[in-house]
Amino acid sequence: MPETSLRVLVIGGGIGGLCLAQGLRKAGVDVAVYERDRTRTDRLEGYRIHIDPHGAKALHACLPPETWETFVRSTVDLGSFRFLTEDLQELMVMEQDARGAAGSGPTERSHAIDRVTLREVLLTDLDEVLHYDKKFERYERSPDGEITAHFADGTTATGDVLVGADGVNSPVRKQYLPHVDRVDTDAYGIGLKLPLTEEVRAWLQPPLSTGRSMIMAPAPFFLSISVFDRTAAMDDIPETRGDDAYVGSAFVIRRSACPANIEALDGPELKGLIERLVGDWHPQLRRLIAESDPESALLVPYKTSVPVKPWETTNVTLLGDAVHSMSPVGGMGGNTALRDADLLCRQLVSARDGKAATTEAIRVFEAGMLEYGFAAVRKALQYQKQGLQSNKVAVSLSRVFFRAMNGMMQRKWQPGREPARSAAGR
Repeated sequence: MPETSLRVLVIGGGIGGLCLAQGLRKAGVDVAVYERDRTRTDRLEGYRIHIDPHGAKALHACLPPETWETFVRSTVDLGSFRFLTEDLQELMVMEQDARGAAGSGPTERSHAIDRVTLREVLLTDLDEVLHYDKKFERYERSPDGEITAHFADGTTATGDVLVGADGVNSPVRKQYLPHVDRVDTDAYGIGLKLPLTEEVRAWLQPPLSTGRSMIMAPAPFFLSISVFDRTAAMDDIPETRGDDAYVGSAFVIRRSACPANIEALDGPELKGLIERLVGDWHPQLRRLIAESDPESALLVPYKTSVPVKPWETTNVTLLGDAVHSMSPVGGMGGNTALRDADLLCRQLVSARDGKAATTEAIRVFEAGMLEYGFAAVRKALQYQKQGLQSNKVAVSLSRVFFRAMNGMMQRKWQPGREPARSAAGR
């Protein structure tokens, strides 16, 4: 069928919105991104992000080949993922083979990359379609179905499709689906960074010196630790403002265990709170927190989207955190947004090519997105609940389970045996 004209307006220049723009531009679809940040370098905060095979496949599909190769070269080995006690006793170790399953490529494995670096990769060659300092206020639909977006500076943009990729507080969602809500998950997260200097490398010992570790204790809080090293390729990306090597810590705590004024605490006070709560943990863990940069402390109330029933499809839609935000535990939010971008891109290209009506193409996207998106929301909540388990009997049973699983995995990975391919890599 012949190609048709299709103009897509994307509100929000985060991971999902930029990935969608890359995919549409690669396919020759008319796309424009409107970002409320005033400049390219406004959004310089961020920690390492874990890109799983779902996210890797989406990036590979949407990015031009050279940009995809830049992404791959900018990632680092995830290393092992360990579950440890507060005394650093091993419960379970999951080995990450940097090559993925036998015969597989970069789309079949997980990657670690600095969030700022990932943003720079996604910004590659989008200068002509990305518009900064555009705070979205509302949209209007004309009698012929065209969508006009209105911005705070008095300007407008008109297109055939409007995509809300504008994050957890999405103004597009508030106008389009005002009944969709987010609720507290009864937890806060506190992020910290420890610069990985030569001095720190000298005292930081295994198992904390590489890979990722989850510290599980019989307490209403847990600690996630990730070691991040830069790659040479990161220095080749123009305007990259990513951090040097660092150890990132995410301390997750149940609200009932927090001081009433936690949202008023500054960086040093937040770090001091963690130090007090882990005061009887292993010395390496205590030192890691004590030497982390207090100015890096970031408090995040963990919220989640309430499951939503399918709505009547129009030429306005949503992706990523704008529709299915989730607890950060498990690192699935960004990957789900990338998956959304890939699916929506394919559906819009199909509409542009005249293979489906625009609303039907978007309906197919929304059906898939709601299914896997809210499955991820539920899984993230489950992981958070498990981590915050404080009943001593339940924690003891969990530790028995982890150790049993670890024994099974060690036998499975004995030398000479071909590792079984994971479900994620199939």
